[in-house]
Amino acid sequence: MEKPSEKPVLLLVDDDPLITDTLNFVLSRDFNVYVGESRAQVKSLLRQLDNPPQLALIDLGLPPTPHRPDEGFKLINELIAHSPSIKILVLSGQNDESNARHARTLGAIEFISKPCEPEAIKALLLKALQIRDAEISAGASDVGMIGKSLLVEKLRQQIGQYAHAPFPVLIEGESGSGKELVAESLHRMSPRAGKPSLALNCAAISPTLVEPTLFGYSKGSFTGATTSRAGYFEDANDSTLFLDEIGELPLELQAKLLRVLENGAYQRVGETQSRVSKARVIAATNRDMRQEIRKGRFRADLYHRLSVFTISVPPLRELGDDKRLLLDHFREFYARQASVQPFDLDTQATQMWLDYGFPGNVRELRNIVIRLVTKYSGQQVNAEQLQAELDMESMDVDAPGLPIGQDFKSVLDAARRHLQAQKGFSLDHTLQQWEKGYVEAALLITQGNLSQAAKMLGIHRTTLYSRMQNYGTTADGAQNQSQ
Repeated sequence: MEKPSEKPVLLLVDDDPLITDTLNFVLSRDFNVYVGESRAQVKSLLRQLDNPPQLALIDLGLPPTPHRPDEGFKLINELIAHSPSIKILVLSGQNDESNARHARTLGAIEFISKPCEPEAIKALLLKALQIRDAEISAGASDVGMIGKSLLVEKLRQQIGQYAHAPFPVLIEGESGSGKELVAESLHRMSPRAGKPSLALNCAAISPTLVEPTLFGYSKGSFTGATTSRAGYFEDANDSTLFLDEIGELPLELQAKLLRVLENGAYQRVGETQSRVSKARVIAATNRDMRQEIRKGRFRADLYHRLSVFTISVPPLRELGDDKRLLLDHFREFYARQASVQPFDLDTQATQMWLDYGFPGNVRELRNIVIRLVTKYSGQQVNAEQLQAELDMESMDVDAPGLPIGQDFKSVLDAARRHLQAQKGFSLDHTLQQWEKGYVEAALLITQGNLSQAAKMLGIHRTTLYSRMQNYGTTADGAQNQSQ
């Protein structure tokens, strides 16, 4: 009989006990199921688990706003921040097509409308697990840095220059842009490559556990410390330690991290003996760290110590024809993994692909490819079929089908087609809805961080705040302002 620990871990999130009880009964035969009914409960649950779940099946409509998808969207962001490799499936009655598209943009691999047979859900979960396992087995050496654009070439050059140095590196970039891959490449190309690297997501661990996790602890130093244990700095000695979401590190621990970076010295919790680590620290963040410093949430001296070398990972919307190269790579990879023929895009769909802004970056692109491989293996995908997978509607209420980030001719052609099909068209109303859509999308992507959203939109923070007031848009649900 299979032990629960040997089963893949599934996080099941829904506020309807009838659904969770039924699915738990059916799925527990194949998965080690943990159940939560709200975002706050899930955060507490994740901190209790030794390892992050491989899969999540979540509802969008969660307390305290069960009739809106906002909590579910935030939960997707938080789960991916906690574990970038997690595969998220959405099971929801909030089955408006725009909700489905936006959930997939944020990182969900599949959207399942309620009601759905439990056996069908189980099949989708098992397939998602196979995809995850294939990605992990491939590893960074197989994926590499794909692209021929100047920005990707610059990224490769920086990795090559910084890999052999012992100094810290700070990797900055939007969610889904590939910061973890850059960190893996830095370690793989370094003299430390022969030793395993360690990674800690600072957003995925309780603040009270960060210090003992990083520095270790002695027996009896706190409740539950029944034995002495080494920390990450000790285990990663002479290797690489990757600190993801470094902006989430508690302020009181930042001074201790600064000390390690300066001279390698640290102490286990409960000890006075000083130890020394030669671990090379690589940190990553999707926050505007200069803004965090101005707000007093991050130490300026630690920032300058971490950013001896800084690598900015470009968003996918700036990579031009690299979108085509990523498409080629991922469709071949996932078709091979599924033992099916890859799909193809017709001319119009290919142009739509190149014009689309991919607000979820490479993670979104990869998930779109997975769905297209599943639906259209061996077939040619047209523009209408592709558009059904893209998150355009949430960006634009009155002009559906106008992709983000197009060149002027493409925008002009789309506007002409739209005007010919409309009656009673109002330019002012359309522009207002476009602006509102972009503001709300930027806030969702940056999890309510006004500075990052303003930077993404190319406007001043005060201008963004003024427009949010005009539209009644708030950032109160964003991760970094609701906690």
